[in-house]
Amino acid sequence: MARVSDVEIDAVPDDVKPVYERFASEYGPFLNQVRVFAHRPTAVKHIMGMLLDFKDEQILPKRYLEIVLVTVSKLNECRYCVAHHTPRLIEQGLQAETVTNILEPDCPGLDDVDRLVRDYAVEVTERSQYMRDKIFDDLKQHFTQEQIVELTLRTALCGFFNRFNDALMIGMEEGVVADMLSMGASEADLPEAAPVAE
Repeated sequence: MARVSDVEIDAVPDDVKPVYERFASEYGPFLNQVRVFAHRPTAVKHIMGMLLDFKDEQILPKRYLEIVLVTVSKLNECRYCVAHHTPRLIEQGLQAETVTNILEPDCPGLDDVDRLVRDYAVEVTERSQYMRDKIFDDLKQHFTQEQIVELTLRTALCGFFNRFNDALMIGMEEGVVADMLSMGASEADLPEAAPVAE
C-alpha cells in the first residue's frame, strides 16, 4: 500500500474522469499510480493526459521508448517501473537476457541505434550537464529534432516517475511481476526493494 490513500475515479472532478479511466485501462497496468496521482487531479489531467497524447501521436518507435524507460528505471532502481516496462521491451523484440543486461556497455542483443538510445538515456540521467555534441550528431542521423526532444522529455520524465513511485511507495498491481516472468525475465531483474525506515 502506498504512503497515501488511494483516490478512486468517482472522487475526481468530472473533467478528469476520462483521463483517469483511459490511463488506467489503456495505457497499461498503472492503476495504483493513477490512484495516487489523483490526490492532485490537475496532475492526472495534464501529466497522464500528456502521456496519452504521446501514445496517440506516437512519433517515437515504441522499441526506443521502452529502451529509454527500462534503462532509466534500472539506473534509478525503480522496481515498479522495471517490472512494468520489462515485458513491454521484450514485446519489442529484445531478448530477456538483453533487457537484464541493458546497462552493460557491450550488452549483446542491441543494435547500433538501440545502443545509441540507451547511451543517451544514461547521459541525460547521469551526466546531462557534461554531454558532448557528438551524441546529438549521432542522434540526428536517425531521429528528427522533434523525436530527439521527445526522447529527452521521456528520459527526464521517467526519472520523475521513478522518484515519485519510490517516495510514495506505490505498490505493484496484481499480475505485473507474473507478466514479467511469463516473458522470460526473472525476479533477479528487479532492483532490491529499499529498506523502509520505521
